[in-house]
Formats: sequence, structure tokens, C-alpha cells
Amino acid sequence: MDLRGEVRDRWERARAVGAANPWAVDIGLALLVQAAMTLPFVVPRPAELEPATWPAYGLTTLTVVPLVWRRRAPLTVLLAILATSGLYRVAVEGPGQPLPYTGLVIVYTIAMLAPPWQRLVTALLMAVAVPWSVWLNTQSARELTFSLFVFAAAYVFGRLTVTRRRADRVEAEQAAARERARIAREMHDILSHAVSLMIVQAEAGPVAVRTAPERAEAAFDAISETGRDAMAQLRRMLGVLREGDGPGESPRAPQPDIAALHELVERVRASGLDVGYETSGGVRTLSAATGATVYRIVQEALTNVVRHAHARSASVRLRYAEGVVGIVVSDDGRGAQPGSAGHGLVGIRERAAAHGGTAVTGPGPDGRGFEVRVEIPVIPVTSGAEVGS
Repeated sequence: MDLRGEVRDRWERARAVGAANPWAVDIGLALLVQAAMTLPFVVPRPAELEPATWPAYGLTTLTVVPLVWRRRAPLTVLLAILATSGLYRVAVEGPGQPLPYTGLVIVYTIAMLAPPWQRLVTALLMAVAVPWSVWLNTQSARELTFSLFVFAAAYVFGRLTVTRRRADRVEAEQAAARERARIAREMHDILSHAVSLMIVQAEAGPVAVRTAPERAEAAFDAISETGRDAMAQLRRMLGVLREGDGPGESPRAPQPDIAALHELVERVRASGLDVGYETSGGVRTLSAATGATVYRIVQEALTNVVRHAHARSASVRLRYAEGVVGIVVSDDGRGAQPGSAGHGLVGIRERAAAHGGTAVTGPGPDGRGFEVRVEIPVIPVTSGAEVGS
């Protein structure tokens, strides 16, 4: 993981901890503000000024304490801070602060959490309180301009935080939708392929029992093997949904890859369809995601052949070229029938598009049968991936 990703993950974990422990966060923030406001009391003052007193420090602390409740009653906290800050100005001789820390924190909080009417009340209060505070202090236009600027900046940062959180929520919802679509495609591919092969074998079984008992036994064995394979894949997928993606848990995407295509082809052959499989070009390493996509595309294309094509034979060809892997699945069946492929061809196109690739379907060579042509860009992988053969 790169440094930026690590920082982002740590920030997200910190946000999650903060969301789970808001009281702890607010108490910690109040202590941090208290530490900042303590510095002028511990730094030696010029000899001509009176030393800082404990009553002044106590009143400073009283100004900070309301921040602990800033999320629960932000407008009330603002009123308390204005009251204690005004009392500090007129009742004690204490050191000044380089920044109005408590005011900035509560204005930021109100901008981030409060409803519109409270934000309007806050703007009106600050429009009175800031000039009044400047008049009690230096009566200078410079201080007034600076004070208005920092409070406006605190408000803007609060609103930007709201915008960012909304954007994060939308992004999370979109990611969840994409994940639901991915899981739906996986479930469709697994079940559609397995059920299609089992139906073909089951339909051939009774005929084989009467004419070739040894073939009937092979058909029933194929049904059993296909069912077990589908159950194993479904268990792995459900295990991912139950356990998540943490250390020691099931991996997020326990999917077959391109190396499993031989097994897939053999399983389809067992259903009675003569399937050829060949590769061309310089075989190269594919990433796990690309390998899984190639496998699922071939699986769905062969499933459509078994279910709809009434074909005697089919072929699967992989072509490795510079920066791309091509997939061609063709058959000698009856060709495309309206509505016959269901969601299968849509899923193939979606999988290809997810990798920046293309999928074209239509009649096979010389207008016979049906053909699926897919091209997927290949990102170079140096290690950690399986090589198709």
C-alpha cells in the first residue's frame, strides 16, 4: 500500500473511532483548546503588566468547558462561550489570546451540525459580538478584519465538511450498489452454469440408461460433480459476505482464475458438448481480477451455448497480444434467438466494460452459429498472479 493509501486508511479508522466515541473526542478537543489557552498564562509577561491571576485562569477554563457539549447543544454552547468570554473581558485582567479558539471551534461545529435557523442566529450574534470584542480590545480596523476573516473561515470549513461527508455517503452508496451488482453477477454465473449442465445431464440420463448404462453412470457422476462445485463456490461467496475482509478472514473475492479454464472446459465436455480450447500469442501473467473476469466470461458464454444453442460443438480461443487479451467463444448451433440469452450477454458486456474492454456478439463465421468476441486491456503484472495456459 502506498503512503497516501495508508494515510487515508488511518484517517478513516480515526473517524470510525471518533464516531463510536463522540464524548471522548469532545473531551479531548476541550483539553487541547485548554492547553492552547494556557500558554499565555505560563509564558512570562512584560514587567509593566500585572501578573496573570488564578481567577483569570479559572474563567478561561470556564470558557472552554462548554465545548464538551458542542455536538448536543451547539447554540447553547455558543451563548455560554459568549457570556464567559464577555465576563473575562470586563471583569478580570488576564493575558489576551492570539486566537479566539473556543469561538472558532463552536462556529465550525454549528456550521457543520446545526440546522439553518441556528446558523442564521449564529451569524447575527457574531456580527454583534466580534465588533464589540474588538472595540473593548484595540478598536482597530485591522483586528476587526482579521477576526471577521477567521470566523468566516471557520464557518466555511464547517460547511465544506458537510459537503465532503455527503460526497462520501454518495460514494459509499455507489460502491455498495456496484458490490451488489458484482455479487449478483457471480451468483448468476455460478448457478446458471451449474444448473444448465445438470439439466442437460439429467435429460440425457434416462436415454443413456436404456441404451448405454455406462454413459448414464458418467452423466450422474457429472451431475454430482457439478452440484458439488457449485455448492463449494456458493459457500465461499457466502463466507465472504459473513466474515468480511479483515486479517485472518476469508478473502474478498475467492474466484476461479484463468488457470481453471481447462477444468471448466472438461466439465462442459462431460455434458456432451464437444468443446475445443486453444491459446495463441505469448501467454502472459494476468492480474487476479482480470483472470477471474476472463474465466467468468468464458463460463457464461459456454452456459449460453449449453442452454440455448442446440450446438454439437463449440470452441474457446484465447489470444494474448500486446496490452490486450482476446476471448472468442463460438458454436455451430442455431444462432441468436430473441431473448434467449437473458442476462448472460449483458453480464459479459458489463464484465468487459468494467476493465475498459469491449464485447461483441453475433453470428459466427459464414453466418453460422453464434460467437462472442471480447477484448480486455491487460495491465502488466510482475508477480503474484497465475499464468493461463
